[in-house]
Amino acid sequence: MSEYHDYMVRAFAEEGMIRAFAATTAGLVEEARQIHNTSPVVTAALGRLLTAGVMMGAMMKDQQDLLTLKMDGDGPMRGLLVTADCGGNVKGYPFEPVVLIPANEKGKLDVAGAIGKGTLTVISDLGLKEPYVGQVELVSGEIAEDIAYYYGNSEQIPTAIGLGVLMKKENVLRCAGGFLIQLMPGCPDEVAEKLEDRLRGVQSVTDFLRRGMTPEEILQFILEDRTLKITDRIPCQYHCGCSKERVERALLTVGTKELKQMLAEGKPVELSCHFCGKKYSFHKAELEELLLKSGNESATNGACGT
Repeated sequence: MSEYHDYMVRAFAEEGMIRAFAATTAGLVEEARQIHNTSPVVTAALGRLLTAGVMMGAMMKDQQDLLTLKMDGDGPMRGLLVTADCGGNVKGYPFEPVVLIPANEKGKLDVAGAIGKGTLTVISDLGLKEPYVGQVELVSGEIAEDIAYYYGNSEQIPTAIGLGVLMKKENVLRCAGGFLIQLMPGCPDEVAEKLEDRLRGVQSVTDFLRRGMTPEEILQFILEDRTLKITDRIPCQYHCGCSKERVERALLTVGTKELKQMLAEGKPVELSCHFCGKKYSFHKAELEELLLKSGNESATNGACGT
C-alpha cells in the first residue's frame, strides 16, 4: 500500500527495566480489509489483532518462530486468527467477515459485542517438539485488555497495550497502530507507579494516530524522560507465504478415504487460502499422485475404476 508507511519500533527504557514496542499498521490492515472484504467492525477487530501480532511476534528470536493469536467468541464474528513472525510479517482472517451491529454506548464500533464472550489462545511455536500454548478467558473482547490480561495471568509480565483502528466513512482505513509496554522482572515499584500514572493520561491510540504521531513519538510521550532507547525499526507488512506445495501437504493429511472420494467425483478440487484468498486447483492426475505419495497406489486404481 504505497500511501501508507507501516513500521514498528522496538525500544528499552529505565536501563532495560521497561521494554516497549509501537507500530503504525494502516497499510497492512487495509490490505487485510480488501482481501477479506470485511465490514467496519470486523476491520477494527482484525486490525487490532494484526497490530498486536506484529508487536508480539517481534519478541521472538528466530525467523522460523511463529506466533499465533486465536480469539474464539460467542458473538456474531465468532472469532479471529492471526499469525506473525519476528520480522514484521503478519497475516490473519476473521471467522465471519461481515458483521453489522449497532455502535456501543460510546458511539464507537462495538468490537466487544461482535466477538462476545470466549477465549484468547496464544501459541508460540519456537521449533521445539511441542509449541507453548497459553489460554485465558476474554475479559472484555476489546482485544487490548484481553492481551494485557493474558500476559499478566499466563506469563506474569505486567503489560500495558493500546490498539487502535480508525475508519473513514467510506469503509477505508484512515490510520491503525498500537503500543505495547512491559515491565521486566526486578523493575522498581516507583518506576511502575510512574508509568501507571502516565498511562492514565493516555486517551486512545487513535488519538495519537489522528494527530500524526509516529511510533517513536508515541513511546516518547508515554515514557517521557525515561532514557528511551530505540533499538530497532522494522518494516511491517501483510504477508502470506502459502504455496501449492503447502496445500499439497495439507491434502495429504485428510486421509485416503477423502482423497478417493475427491477422485471419484471426477472434478478438479479447488482450495482457497484462508489468509490471502488465493485459490489452488488440483486435477485428477495431481490427486492420483497425492495418493501415490501417501503409499496407497492400489487405492488409487480402485478410485479411478481401472
